[in-house]
Amino acid sequence: MENISVFLAKFWGWYLIIFFLILSFNPKRILQIIKDLSDEKFTILASFMAIIIGLLNILFHNIWEGDWRLIITLIGWVALFEGLILFIIPKRAIKWFDYINIKFVQLIYMLLFLVGIFLLNMGYGIVIF
Repeated sequence: MENISVFLAKFWGWYLIIFFLILSFNPKRILQIIKDLSDEKFTILASFMAIIIGLLNILFHNIWEGDWRLIITLIGWVALFEGLILFIIPKRAIKWFDYINIKFVQLIYMLLFLVGIFLLNMGYGIVIF
């Protein structure tokens, strides 16, 4: 199970860092994504992707220990619930995502960066805690 945790730490670490960099260099991209969610086809596609990613993450890594592996498990559960909410109540979910983006955009960006760095550290063992 440790190999899966290390693999997912590297995967999610790189994903979060790349997403952080894209949003940092092109902040209008997130507004475009939220705008595109008004298109029902895009919403369904995004919700299915989130559900699939969340389910795969949970099936391969559902570890509720009080260490760094919990972050990976929580990412999977958040993705699953985000996808389900987006599929079940899309209009409310889009309003909620837009509100969160406006109010907490800087906090979210920094959280993406810090969690990404932390997971990369755990995956590659750069700094021993």
